[in-house]
Amino acid sequence: MARARTPPWEFTRRFRRGAFGWKSQPAIQRVKQAVSEIRKVARRDPVLAAEGAVLFLERVSPALEHVDSSSGAIGTAVNHAIEELAAVIARAPADAKTREGWLERLWEAHANDQIPYIERLGDFWGELCVSRKIASAWADRLVHIVEMAWSPDPELRGFFHGASACLSALLRAGRHEELLALLEKDRFPWWPYRQWGVRALAALGRPDEAILYAEASRGVHDSPVAIAAACEEILLASGRVEEAYRRYALAATRGTSYLATYRALAGKYPQKRPEELLGDLVATTPGDEGKWFATAKEVGLFDEAIRLANLTPCDPRTLARAARDFAGERAEFAVEAGLAALRWLVDGYGYEITSADVWDAYTNTMNAAEKLGRAGEVRGRIRTLVAEETFGERFVRRILGRELGL
Repeated sequence: MARARTPPWEFTRRFRRGAFGWKSQPAIQRVKQAVSEIRKVARRDPVLAAEGAVLFLERVSPALEHVDSSSGAIGTAVNHAIEELAAVIARAPADAKTREGWLERLWEAHANDQIPYIERLGDFWGELCVSRKIASAWADRLVHIVEMAWSPDPELRGFFHGASACLSALLRAGRHEELLALLEKDRFPWWPYRQWGVRALAALGRPDEAILYAEASRGVHDSPVAIAAACEEILLASGRVEEAYRRYALAATRGTSYLATYRALAGKYPQKRPEELLGDLVATTPGDEGKWFATAKEVGLFDEAIRLANLTPCDPRTLARAARDFAGERAEFAVEAGLAALRWLVDGYGYEITSADVWDAYTNTMNAAEKLGRAGEVRGRIRTLVAEETFGERFVRRILGRELGL
């Protein structure tokens, strides 16, 4: 197959050496735009898209050389791009010659990655090779260099950027025992390399050994979440679902929010009741039970949501919004959520609370109470609550005092 003609990619105008200043946000946006551009092309011409992905990966690190990476945000964006674009390259129906050309270009970019930004590309090397034959050829090319880098001789050993690529290629080539033997030569084992041994043992149909191997990888350079996730995956693949949940699920599951964590866990264990999932997750964050209020509300555990909201501090604004949103369909829940909001406001909780926040909590609570025909009772509960305020300058009482006759 002839090499695909490179179209006038929009991202090439932006990704030139030193193209970005020190601010990371503009660079992150451009990385996302480039990936989106390549994905669109992949729908109609996967080979052309793979060519664009290779081109982007060649250019991204030099272009970002001046960007401030201290927050980790730009590194995370590039890692996500690598994961998506490696899949684009792997899926492209290219012939062996074209693929080998892509791999050579990517290898050169990886070797010249001084920052480094595309270091993770090595983790996908086996997938990029696609065929066992190509993967085996790359393993042969790299294995002796890895052995030298891991040599006990201080004159020989040192860092080799292609160690992960070699291990990934060995796995793809099905050379599992050789991979395990190579890992034994690493005098300073750490999880980014040991994970390949776990995968090799799992591929050999030895799940219990794989789990023991992963557990033995715990130490100063480990990743507890990654190790738990690897063990959980092995047990799930073996049909040992309950064991996977009991031993590793809670440690392995992390989301960008409490609700995202719950949904990720529920997605893996659909047979588990929401009450059990939520209860187990809440138990992992002692002292932060109130932060699970929104999750409990979203999954329909309304009584539990109120219990959690009153157990430890919960964001008063979140509670006030719940009182507003559920005043019609679940007025009882709305009242209790609103009262919890006022309780935490009286106790001084909430970030940069204004008088508008206090009025929102009060108004939303009373609206729900009126729908229940309990306005007098609820107003009395609020009056008692506010009258007992002792925090600071009694902010809530100053705002609601006249309304409540205090």
